[in-house]
Amino acid sequence: MSALGYSHLKTPLGWVQIKASDAAINGVRFVDTPEDHRPENTLSRAGKAQLAAWFQRERTDFDLPLAPQGTAFQQAAWNALQGIPYGETRCYAQQADLIGRPGAIRAIGAANGANPIAVVVPCHRVIGKDGSLTGYAGGLKRKEWLLAFEKGVESQADFFAEQC
Repeated sequence: MSALGYSHLKTPLGWVQIKASDAAINGVRFVDTPEDHRPENTLSRAGKAQLAAWFQRERTDFDLPLAPQGTAFQQAAWNALQGIPYGETRCYAQQADLIGRPGAIRAIGAANGANPIAVVVPCHRVIGKDGSLTGYAGGLKRKEWLLAFEKGVESQADFFAEQC
């Protein structure tokens, strides 16, 4: 078994920690400070580079091997998230329909909330049926900023500051 590598990236939304084995990205999450000082590895560095390019608007998708840990239902929900195009949103009911579980809207919300690979697996693109921002593990202000960023709001820093 290989050691995990940890990389950290300062973004407009604060620090992001990228955790990876030698085979796949296992986690991307917002952290207050770079808390793990373990060495980076090839994939954690690749994740850091792709996230940096994404935040600089140099890319709109990711080409990384992913290995989020979760139940079969969570895996299905997270796979569906990866089909939501950059700059678009879906509601929880649409995501539930997509995985063949139309009655599982609340379970979809819980699965999205447990998504261990933020931004790369874009749970921020799922909103309430009425267009409301209904939750995000990284905080609603970050979700709002990410959606505005993908819609092309020119001054994301100003947008985020105004919302705080």
